Amino acid sequence: MEGKGAKFTFQELKGKKFESIEGKDNKELFMKWSMHGRLKCQMYSFDQPFQAYQKDDFVADFLKDPNVVSSLQTVSESCTWSPVGVSATSVTAEPVPCTVLSMTLFDRLTDKDIVRENGAIRKCFDEFYDDFTISDELRKLLLIDDSDNYCLYSDSEREEFLFRLFKHICLGGKVCQYEDIIDPYLELTKQVYKDLISVQKNSETKELNIISSVFKVTASDDDHMYYPADKPHEQTFSYFVVDPFKRHVAVLYHKFGSSVFD
Repeated sequence: MEGKGAKFTFQELKGKKFESIEGKDNKELFMKWSMHGRLKCQMYSFDQPFQAYQKDDFVADFLKDPNVVSSLQTVSESCTWSPVGVSATSVTAEPVPCTVLSMTLFDRLTDKDIVRENGAIRKCFDEFYDDFTISDELRKLLLIDDSDNYCLYSDSEREEFLFRLFKHICLGGKVCQYEDIIDPYLELTKQVYKDLISVQKNSETKELNIISSVFKVTASDDDHMYYPADKPHEQTFSYFVVDPFKRHVAVLYHKFGSSVFD
């Protein structure tokens, strides 16, 4: 086993803006979906070369770094943003596949009539799953593993970062007002994905390749999980998107609940 290398240290890049998340154009949608004020992306730089096998050390160093502890924002129980304020004693960093370069992954939703040719999402009788009311075939496909169309996407496809983003955006927050048309979900998924991942063109084949590494992260303090929240939920998450060339890490965070208005 390779020994731990030099410790990673981090600095927040406060001037970095993620237009897909923070821009005015999408604010109304995030409010409608009960995600506005509970969704945030922050960018940090780091000072050492990064390889994917270092993920555990990287995430542990990040969540113990005083600069991060004092600046990484989370939603508190009083529904306000505040620094995480706690140094991690243990972390998990689940690798998330990130290989998809095209939105054609979602074409089969139309092919199988989950979405009609005009973009309308096909309705169904109401079902209830945890905190979600399922009233259309799209949410049924996303949530119910014994539904007729669940197998339309393989387990490996569902693990992809692009699919995860799409699912999170479709499901929304606690008082989400769902769309009847698929287009806003697809367009916003595309925007957020492009904002977060880094690509590079192969000099020989001229093909684009994703160079980002993505991890789904949790942190605990004395065996008590506190990040991204103290209670796990389908829609509470923190993804770290690492660009090893620029030495940047984007932290995409959301905590399930009712919207917080700024």
